[in-house]
Amino acid sequence: MQKWKVVVTDWEYEDLRFEEAVFSPYESIELVPAQCRTEDEVIAACADADAIINQYAPISAKVIEALEKCRVITRYGVGVNTIDLDAATAKGICIANVPDYCMDEVADHALALILSWTRKITLADRYTKEHKWDFKVTQPIYRLRGRTLGLVGFGKIPQALAEKVKPLGLKVLAYDPYFPADKAEEKGVTLVSLDELCSTADIVSVHAPLMAATKGMIGSRQFDLMKEGAIIVNTSRGPVIDEAALVAALQQGKIAGAALDVVEEEPIVRDHPLLSMNNVILTPHVAWYSEEAAEEMRSKAAMGVVDVLIHNEYPKYLVNQSVRDRVALKPTQAGERYAALV
Repeated sequence: MQKWKVVVTDWEYEDLRFEEAVFSPYESIELVPAQCRTEDEVIAACADADAIINQYAPISAKVIEALEKCRVITRYGVGVNTIDLDAATAKGICIANVPDYCMDEVADHALALILSWTRKITLADRYTKEHKWDFKVTQPIYRLRGRTLGLVGFGKIPQALAEKVKPLGLKVLAYDPYFPADKAEEKGVTLVSLDELCSTADIVSVHAPLMAATKGMIGSRQFDLMKEGAIIVNTSRGPVIDEAALVAALQQGKIAGAALDVVEEEPIVRDHPLLSMNNVILTPHVAWYSEEAAEEMRSKAAMGVVDVLIHNEYPKYLVNQSVRDRVALKPTQAGERYAALV
């Protein structure tokens, strides 16, 4: 019987029970846990692996060059910025993620940050617990209805957010050069340029994936365009916002505030200026999380391995589509397998 070695490079969960449950029907799969932090540790654990499940450990070009027989690398979550996609594709390795496991959670969290900031909930809570019972500490608060929400990116999560804010009476704009304008209009959203979005929106909510083209895409120019009363919300990736430019914009009063679930360096350093600002809400990269979302993410990441090793199919959530030119697998027929996980 063919034996497949599947290495989990790193994880931050209590155990690997969901992954084990996915692999349990297949005696040919051996799940090997590791807790790698460096390239060399990944190479030592994965050089002879047939498949890899990855969280934060670096899967760089150096690592990929050392992989002797790896066929598929799946990543917990949506982003694949830990993996050198070009190197993996050149070597014929399929890369898969889990793009649909936390759409509601992240959209809900973005909405919660918007409501918390605009109603000054965290600020009011802080002062009330200090025995300062006075609504004036929250001034000014403005009515949300009639204001404009600008979405940077219009993928599945911001589409869900746009639907959730409709009853609140917000006008919704979006910037996404890859999304058809007519399809956005069908959803009640107007596509605009990034400059127009920044200059028009009262609330800018960032949902762009992190890649070379989006790193620092919200910087000094964009903050200069924003209204003084505008706020920025980020539930995507910290480096999409130029953090030094954000701090300067807040300190100089160019914008009113920020609500961030992600920052450039995580965890945030103890002396970071954002920590001392009353007009900033911070949460610890938790927007993705619910118990259900965690189980779905981990199970689907494992199932991407099953797609390739057991069924000889492209993984359902194949990221590097051009790998099809280098490795011939069967078309994905994974509907029922994934449906059982949700």
